[in-house]
Amino acid sequence: MTIKKIISRKILDSRGNSTIEVEIHTDDEKNASFGRAAAPSGASRGKFEVVDFPKGGVDKAVEKAQALTSKLAKVDAFDQAAIDQELHEIDGTANMANLGGNTTVAISMAVAKAAAAAKGQPLYTYLGAVAASELPYPLGNVIGGGKHAGGMTPDIQEFHAIAIGAKDYRSAYFATAKVHKKVGETLKITKSNFTGSKGDEGAWAPNMCNEGCMELLATTCETISDEVGFKIMPALDIAASSLFDAEKQIYVYKRESITRDKGEQLDFVVDWINKYKLYFVEDPLEEDDFAGFAELTRKVGKDCLICGDDLFVTNVSRIATGMKQKSANAVLIKPNQIGTLTDTLKAVELTKKNKCTPVISHRSGETTDETIAHLAVAWGCPMIKTGVVGGERIAKLNELIRIEENLGNRAKMGKLR
Repeated sequence: MTIKKIISRKILDSRGNSTIEVEIHTDDEKNASFGRAAAPSGASRGKFEVVDFPKGGVDKAVEKAQALTSKLAKVDAFDQAAIDQELHEIDGTANMANLGGNTTVAISMAVAKAAAAAKGQPLYTYLGAVAASELPYPLGNVIGGGKHAGGMTPDIQEFHAIAIGAKDYRSAYFATAKVHKKVGETLKITKSNFTGSKGDEGAWAPNMCNEGCMELLATTCETISDEVGFKIMPALDIAASSLFDAEKQIYVYKRESITRDKGEQLDFVVDWINKYKLYFVEDPLEEDDFAGFAELTRKVGKDCLICGDDLFVTNVSRIATGMKQKSANAVLIKPNQIGTLTDTLKAVELTKKNKCTPVISHRSGETTDETIAHLAVAWGCPMIKTGVVGGERIAKLNELIRIEENLGNRAKMGKLR
């Protein structure tokens, strides 16, 4: 199947920043097909991620994508690995600095969508075969702070809920939304100065300390668990790299005027995992601390998923290093951190090979592109991190409802730890 035309354009993400959208038009001699995909962007970016856009920004990325038709036309669009390898060769750098990882991931995803359309298959079937039938548990961002909210919001970036007791995807999704709504209602009643503000991912952004937010979330999870009849547990993304002062080697919690050295940070996380029965903690330590992650995982890994995002950045080399040291038992998976679907799949496969949990994830600056919902099902990722509310978030979450319906009796929930 030949790529006949590439159309690229500048669009806006959910923060109002520019990003790239790509359309791939193909012809397999029997019928034409079409795929469209858009790249997201992160505010809390790991320093080991690929470059998002080339010099010249989104405008240059759009220009470069548009000029790739002749080079990609020589590769069979049904051969995703070959398409992605060609993108690497055209780029010619180790970190996608020439084309930009957002450019290449948008092209890579759009090609996959066009190929799936040509075969008359949903994307999750095309990428994962007919056997793909497991739905992910949604990890929902309920309260937010850090780089996603700012001001007098908590230093910790994300306070999540996950409905681990749900028997089907729809129930898990709706239960998480109930937690989000209940927290908002509670804040409006108990905080006279709460204006209903939200952060980048649609999480409530109150003027509250970290522990106050944690207690509110934990209590609300218990309340809604009783209401729906199954277990909902709290979780966190601490985004510790954004708190870390590398020069002083301390974690700085500015809102509360608290600093913690590495040992104190580790003890703090262990204490909260035990006190609040946290199911999942992402980036509890800074992005170079493989040893600290390993110590934390040894201490609490049987009871909690310790997940690396900035630590791993969907990079197989860094994941391999972490797996060798047993630094985590979960890995966050973000396609635009690494630049192509093939590289993303390698990260998922390596994570699973080491009996760790792959968690497919959005970015804080999102579009209504729904691709990651299909990737979660295609590749058997048992968790998806993609917010709770907001059009760019529910685009993924509602797509999973449709996928669950399409799967019918074959649908089942993914296997958590």
